[in-house]
Amino acid sequence: MATRPGSIDELTPREMDVLRLLGQGLPNRQIAARLDINERTVKYHVSAILAKLEASNRTEAIMRAIERGLITLEG
Repeated sequence: MATRPGSIDELTPREMDVLRLLGQGLPNRQIAARLDINERTVKYHVSAILAKLEASNRTEAIMRAIERGLITLEG
């Protein structure tokens, strides 16, 4: 069965790593440090996440990810 463009099935493992850290409220600089990658690479992943989740901003992406069971927020 083919997935449609923008499907959550298309999130890469690295995008999932970035998404989890977005869910913790971390800015790009801290995400880059945690994952030992360049901040521009984080920006690239965030853009891809927004597109794939059809979200207009980080907060919306996090909410959509929670709704779809991709991440949970631990309190």
